[in-house]
Amino acid sequence: MYETELIVTEAVLKQLAGNRLVPVVVIDDAKQADTLATALVAGGLPVAEVTFRTAAAADAIRAIAARGDVLVGAGTVLTPAQVDEAVAAGAAYVVSPGTNRAVVERAQEHGVLALPGAVTATEVQAALELGLTTVKFFPAGTSGGARAISALAAPFTGVRFVPTGGVGTGNLGEYLALESVAAVGGSWMVPRALINEGNGEGVRELVAEAVALATSLRP
Repeated sequence: MYETELIVTEAVLKQLAGNRLVPVVVIDDAKQADTLATALVAGGLPVAEVTFRTAAAADAIRAIAARGDVLVGAGTVLTPAQVDEAVAAGAAYVVSPGTNRAVVERAQEHGVLALPGAVTATEVQAALELGLTTVKFFPAGTSGGARAISALAAPFTGVRFVPTGGVGTGNLGEYLALESVAAVGGSWMVPRALINEGNGEGVRELVAEAVALATSLRP
């Protein structure tokens, strides 16, 4: 990866860490993308990870990226072809449930941040071999949670984690209390049903509550 690309990916990481929360979005109709983005910005959290679980994902990313006021990435990216599609749509980062060399390397070829899933020491080492310093810890809830991250952070002192899966208002503080946690991913503030309804105000309220909670829990 070239120096300029490293600067870009570090800038994206800095933005994610600065917001502390990464809304994980499942969107079924790209027409709702603008309403969602408006709600995120109004709620004080201009970040979105749009998962590639629906046919509308690429178009939704394209619509959000075109606004220029939301840091948008693609989630559940499983193949190099999906990396190409996500980056073409305007994704600034790609997130995967596991560590896949081909996916990471394709993201690096494009000069965008890759956040692969890693919940074991072997997976973390695999990510390090690919030149990464931040990984997604997924599924966090069934992989040992905050205690497991704390244990992994001991030998991997330079690695930061983005726990996702099973995170909510009840345990958010456990993750944010860890210095090794860069940000926390979750979907509780962006319910799929509200997005499909076009209920921007409902999403905005939940986002604002999540931001307030994260701020109050900030070490």
